[in-house]
Amino acid sequence: MTNESFKINGESLLKKVKELIEEGNIRKITIKDKHGKELMTFPLTIGVVGAVLAPVLAAVGALAALTGECTITVEREE
Repeated sequence: MTNESFKINGESLLKKVKELIEEGNIRKITIKDKHGKELMTFPLTIGVVGAVLAPVLAAVGALAALTGECTITVEREE
């Protein structure tokens, strides 16, 4: 597995998370604030779709409204 990080502002957070989920090879997404404090982490398993992700995306959207700058760390399948 490989890890990848993105620095992003709150306005783009939800869009980026949705893009990452659509890629399909993601195992886990962690969102940290600009000080490195973990704000949210959620695993993604194969076959996770729309209705299951709706509450997670709603939480990410709320977090985006409160966060100025954050880092998304992605754990990918090889």
